[in-house]
Amino acid sequence: MKELQAIAQTILATPEAPPGILATLVSADGSSYRRPGARLLIRADGTRCGSISGGCLEEDVIARAERVRATGTAEAVVYDTTSENDIVWGVGLGCHGIIRVLIEPLPQRPLWEKLAANFHARRMTQLAVVHRALDAAKLGTRLATAAASEVGNSSQDVFWENVPPPTSLVVFGAGDDAMPLARLVRELGWQVTIADPRPAFATTARFPMANVVVAASEHQLLGCVLLGPASFVVVMTHHYIHDVPLLRGLLQQPLAYLGLLGPRKRADKILADLEQQGVSVTPQQRARLHAPVGLDLGTDSPEEVALAITAEMQAVLTGRDARPLRERLRPIHG
Repeated sequence: MKELQAIAQTILATPEAPPGILATLVSADGSSYRRPGARLLIRADGTRCGSISGGCLEEDVIARAERVRATGTAEAVVYDTTSENDIVWGVGLGCHGIIRVLIEPLPQRPLWEKLAANFHARRMTQLAVVHRALDAAKLGTRLATAAASEVGNSSQDVFWENVPPPTSLVVFGAGDDAMPLARLVRELGWQVTIADPRPAFATTARFPMANVVVAASEHQLLGCVLLGPASFVVVMTHHYIHDVPLLRGLLQQPLAYLGLLGPRKRADKILADLEQQGVSVTPQQRARLHAPVGLDLGTDSPEEVALAITAEMQAVLTGRDARPLRERLRPIHG
């Protein structure tokens, strides 16, 4: 998702630049480094954004992109890396898959404007990439609503893609240890909101990587941020008097993820105090509270803690159990 965000941002930020070429991985049978939806933008000046492989196919795609640029006609190319010896490529790809890539002149600006608007508004965008057609003019990426009236619905001819908005993380707490967490999830393309009752801590100067920074009392913070069923939330204020009212409200909301920094005993005390205050904490609410937050990675420094928290959130986001890949019995890409 970060890839499409970056490509859209690059295109919209440089409207005067010569048109580029877009390569999209539309299908992958067997193993491959990237999955369908991976994209590579190749600008006329040679600059690139994104990738469709681990670097093994890009050189050939770039060479083909020059022909597409010259002819103005999209091309679909199939890369077969199933050979044990990789005789064709001679680079030891080792992916053992058949990969289909569409290389096309850059789609028109309205598509990127729609994508950017939907990212900002946290809406899904439906795209259709036509990669096989009798009429080469029909090849290319377009909004699904436009494609539905132009092409058939055959899955072998069109890669239909639901592009979700960026994952949203709200961090309650603007201490120094929140900084590496905000930086790390922004590297993943997530939207980050920092909220803290202390105005001196919740500032854009301290959190330039955040999309939104909010300062308000602990009793008002929840009303100042946008939360929903897809939201990820981490509470790390380090202050008990701040965490209690925040957890009181957050436990009642249908969040995708709720984590609390600190030892288990502290979390148990907060939940016990809430129940003493008349707040009913159900077993389901207790079960979905990640406290202590993060995976057991043997962390100590703020950066390591941020890694442990991010890894756990990623596992929840993708529905994985965070076990070592060597213990996974099914393919890595389910």
